[in-house]
Amino acid sequence: MRHPRSPQPPSPERSAEVRRLFAEEARSERPDLSTLCLLVGAEADGALDGAGLDAAQVELDRLAGELPFRPGSPRAWAVALRDLLGERYGFHGVAADYQRLESSLLHEVLRRRRGLPILLSVVWLEVARRAGAPVYGVALPGHFVVGFGSELGPAFGSEEEDERRVLADPFDGGRLLEGNDAEVLVAGATGAGLQPSMLEPAAPLDVVARILNNIRAWAAGRPEQSAVGLWAIELALLLPAHPARLRYERARLLVQRGEFSAGAGELEAYAEVVEAVDEEAAERVREEARGARAMLN
Repeated sequence: MRHPRSPQPPSPERSAEVRRLFAEEARSERPDLSTLCLLVGAEADGALDGAGLDAAQVELDRLAGELPFRPGSPRAWAVALRDLLGERYGFHGVAADYQRLESSLLHEVLRRRRGLPILLSVVWLEVARRAGAPVYGVALPGHFVVGFGSELGPAFGSEEEDERRVLADPFDGGRLLEGNDAEVLVAGATGAGLQPSMLEPAAPLDVVARILNNIRAWAAGRPEQSAVGLWAIELALLLPAHPARLRYERARLLVQRGEFSAGAGELEAYAEVVEAVDEEAAERVREEARGARAMLN
């Protein structure tokens, strides 16, 4: 049995190469979800070199090759994925996985067969896609799942919907969501009802942004992991579309890490952007920058 290890960061040279590849892929015409997720893993884990990236892709190919040839309806596809990944190979999640960084790293999820709902869904998506399944991600609030069939099928819960669109929960081993299961998941996460917009397909870059948000949230509760939070923000900033506020978060994190001059400079640059829409907010940010520079004395 392998002992768990904490991922060690890559060298600065390797990190720069990973970020170049990540930015290139994110800006390509058809960003590849598995490639982007594996590059996130390479930024977290210096042991994941080019051969390791290739091996993870080969494993996804291998799993896809074990699926039945075009099983048929969306339900048949969902059952085939559940039987292969959930039952035969044991991919699933448990509550403790939320406490581990590895649960957000695709290469580790492939190794451990455990992870967060969104990373397990990436495994389902990539294996199913390689096999030719009509599959897409569904970013339910607080719990990512996968859909099989028509992306714009009948209303969820309608009589025709069962044949044209099926949802499955990889965190629960690929359990098919039936009846009001999806409504229960959303209510448990948010206390609100299921809205049709929540069932729209999630684009690859949106999936990656959500994974990076999860990593940032994980690091935010662990001050000793501020370096992880920093690279998660910096990768998110490489995505073609990202919230401007990420620059502010990065600046504050630099200050928290004791990089006062760099953090102050970032705060001042962010204040310049904010000033055009909110002068008071800009002045508050500049005050933070002055506070950071005072730490240098």
